Amino acid sequence: MNKFLTFIFIFFIGSTAGWVLELFYRRIDHGKWVNPGFLVGPYLPIYGFGLCILTFCYTFFQRFNLSPIIVILLMGLFMTIIELIGGEFFLHGGGVKLWDYSDRWLNYKGIICPLFSAIWTVCGGLYYYLLAPHVLRALDWFNDNLSFSFILGTFFGVIILDFVYSTKLLVKVRKYAKDNDLVVKYEELKIQIEEAQKNFEKKYSFIFAFKQSKPLKEYLEEYKEKLKLNKPKSVK
Repeated sequence: MNKFLTFIFIFFIGSTAGWVLELFYRRIDHGKWVNPGFLVGPYLPIYGFGLCILTFCYTFFQRFNLSPIIVILLMGLFMTIIELIGGEFFLHGGGVKLWDYSDRWLNYKGIICPLFSAIWTVCGGLYYYLLAPHVLRALDWFNDNLSFSFILGTFFGVIILDFVYSTKLLVKVRKYAKDNDLVVKYEELKIQIEEAQKNFEKKYSFIFAFKQSKPLKEYLEEYKEKLKLNKPKSVK
């Protein structure tokens, strides 16, 4: 049970911190606030799993006295694998993407690429040399304050409910993408919905991005038409 609670604690830190990082990254990239990920709450599970993997690598491989360079390279590899699994999960059964590296060199299906593998490796290095001691101290604090488990239990329950709700939306988007033979990029769709709401002076829900003044299918139809307009014409 203690190992499970430890995993949830690290997952909690990684998920919430990752959501904050991605939130500000999208603010810089898009020039507006966009709720990252496919869940509606302030957490990104892929970062939660990522922090768990980084912590595991740091503690496990130290037993074998491996060179820090090897450990950091393994961290970058495992982070890329997590990104690959997450990307394949959303592409499976329908063309849906939470991120897109299609314009990056040597990308695979637009979900992993050498550039971001290098970035994850750099993140592994930062974790190894700067963050790992703080995370381990946080674990020591948690072991001395197990009453915090109540908050973790609440977090775990909320994220499960969120997953069920968001998966229902994902199934609808997947079905539409499959029926219409297209790839739906979640962020582009969220931004389009936000712009449509504001153009008609409608209130936009940042958290429930797909629950707006019109049915989701109508927004998907508008998204499809926009893709057609932006599709480059073939040269004969």
